[in-house]
Amino acid sequence: MALEIERRFLVISDAWLRFVNRRYWITQTYLAQNNEINLRVRVSEHKAWLAIKSGGAGRSRREYEYPIPTADAAELVAGASLPAIEKWRHEVMQDAHLWEVDVYEGANAGLIVAEIELKSPDEDFSRPAWVGREVTDDLAYRNISLALRPYSLW
Repeated sequence: MALEIERRFLVISDAWLRFVNRRYWITQTYLAQNNEINLRVRVSEHKAWLAIKSGGAGRSRREYEYPIPTADAAELVAGASLPAIEKWRHEVMQDAHLWEVDVYEGANAGLIVAEIELKSPDEDFSRPAWVGREVTDDLAYRNISLALRPYSLW
């Protein structure tokens, strides 16, 4: 079983920009969802993945991700009933941890969220000064929630 342990925070300043190592565009679409499981297709840098994630709040969730042909991804996205999530992902190294800062576009423009993946739920890490309120347990900030109810409607 693949276990994803992550924490999510709102970004409160643009100080993180000077630490960006890599930037790339992501489009992801949810194909199916319920309270237990989300099925997602993600396309980035001419590659595509199908992911199955356990639903719900919390720091730890099961996640299985598999590469798929981009033509298959395009076909799946075309048949999806939910709108795509579009964002720029920035990789930022801070104190030996990789932070992924997502700058949302489209219906979620204006939202910037930083997440850090950890090896264990109790792993210590330092919060950079540009990181604000933690939203890990707030389901409204999950990507599936943003597809169902975009940030622009809050």
